[in-house]
Amino acid sequence: MSEKKLIITRRRKKYKFAKFNEMENCYHFDEWQKKSSSGLTRGSRIIVEIGAGSALFLVKLAKLHPENLYIAVDIKSDRLYRGAKQAMEEKINNIKFIRSDIWRITELFKKNSVDEIWLTFSDPYPRKSDAKHRLTHPRFLDMYKTILRKGPTLTQLYFKTDNKGLFDWSLEQFEQTGWKIKEISRDLHNSKLPDEYKIMTTYEEKFANEGLPIYFAEFEISG
Repeated sequence: MSEKKLIITRRRKKYKFAKFNEMENCYHFDEWQKKSSSGLTRGSRIIVEIGAGSALFLVKLAKLHPENLYIAVDIKSDRLYRGAKQAMEEKINNIKFIRSDIWRITELFKKNSVDEIWLTFSDPYPRKSDAKHRLTHPRFLDMYKTILRKGPTLTQLYFKTDNKGLFDWSLEQFEQTGWKIKEISRDLHNSKLPDEYKIMTTYEEKFANEGLPIYFAEFEISG
């Protein structure tokens, strides 16, 4: 990348950082803790996307289901800004965007408070030494169990990726930590699974255009 393009990219990121701070549907970690403790998340089914990136996928879901509350979590506010901006422009009020490290997920959400979790196109961290950073590592899977709501129904987690190696490795981690597969497909968009599962993320559109299969699994765990 040339120095001129690098400077332009940095300026754009700084602009998005600043705008994120100004938007009423965006929160930093400490801000969200204060809001959620005052009852922000009560009364609705709560669906969380972890490592959401631009969160355009979750914006589409929120538009389809105004009765639910959708929350996009990512460490990079410049990415979240894109989804937050679109939600504001389309007056989609049932979605929030939180800038936070994923390691703090059990501090962001109270125990037994989340109804569904989506993991969409997470970084595969291909080196074995980096496996602990994968969002399907057992340490993260145990965190998800903590925040998912327990009850008579089964709790849900949805996982989408274009990376076969990550998918196969993740299936092993889910099995070892007590999750059960409810649905699975190694070619989601040519499957008979519900259309909602096929709503595309930003990355997914790119991969689909390249003819790459999308791997999908839905997991459940007894309360």
